[in-house]
Amino acid sequence: MPKLSLKQLVEQQISRNKQDVFLRADFEQLAGYDQVGRALRELVAEGKLLKIGYGLYAKARISSITGKPMLASNGGFKAVSEQALERLGVAWQPSDELVRYNKGETTQVPVNATVIVKKRFNRKISLRNMQLQVEQRS
Repeated sequence: MPKLSLKQLVEQQISRNKQDVFLRADFEQLAGYDQVGRALRELVAEGKLLKIGYGLYAKARISSITGKPMLASNGGFKAVSEQALERLGVAWQPSDELVRYNKGETTQVPVNATVIVKKRFNRKISLRNMQLQVEQRS
């Protein structure tokens, strides 16, 4: 049986995993920091992963309409960004607008993915023209 390349090992680990979001640290047992980074960049270039932040990657699939990579998650950017916060160990809650909408108090659908975090959070989670809006509260 031929030996698998690092990129193939990373790809295999991604396909076997049920999660949609991966941290660079998820693959550190396979090889060194730079080698893992190179393998992840190759998978991004091939459209199998999308980079959504520093050391954050999301599963991708090719869109049947545009032929370009898009998020594989059914929940879209909002679900992926919330999963990324959980993977990073950040305590968060939905925005007040989303809570009011879900309770039926308003018919205005919140457009931007917005979350409230309790502690300081400085990272950007974004993809193309979408960015997770973060409100700080103590």
